[in-house]
Amino acid sequence: MRDFRKLNIWQQGIQLVKQVYGLKNLLPAEEKFGPISQICRAAISIPSNIAEGCSRNSTTDYKRFLEMAQGSAFELETHLAICIELNYISSEKLEPVLSLLYKEQQMLNSLITIIKNGTNSERLKAYS
Repeated sequence: MRDFRKLNIWQQGIQLVKQVYGLKNLLPAEEKFGPISQICRAAISIPSNIAEGCSRNSTTDYKRFLEMAQGSAFELETHLAICIELNYISSEKLEPVLSLLYKEQQMLNSLITIIKNGTNSERLKAYS
């Protein structure tokens, strides 16, 4: 079992959740059960899937949960793009969140690729 709390990728996911929750007040109150709910759920799903994957004994299961986290990251990006398109929030206000999100997506993609190509302990250290 891996200690997810020590993983940089998980810690960054938690920071992303905090930033996303900071956006809630910038969105229209009437969207509480629409985009706001979806955005928060997608953000929370990223570090949650990383943590759940760490509890799995097989590398295949671990990779599968990282892929789910990656899917949630792309879902979050889509929700944020829709908010921009609907003029709920400006792209300038989303820039810090999107920057962190893109970094998280890159880290997830890199870690999944490392695992897929065979675990290399030196390369894995960048995520722990």
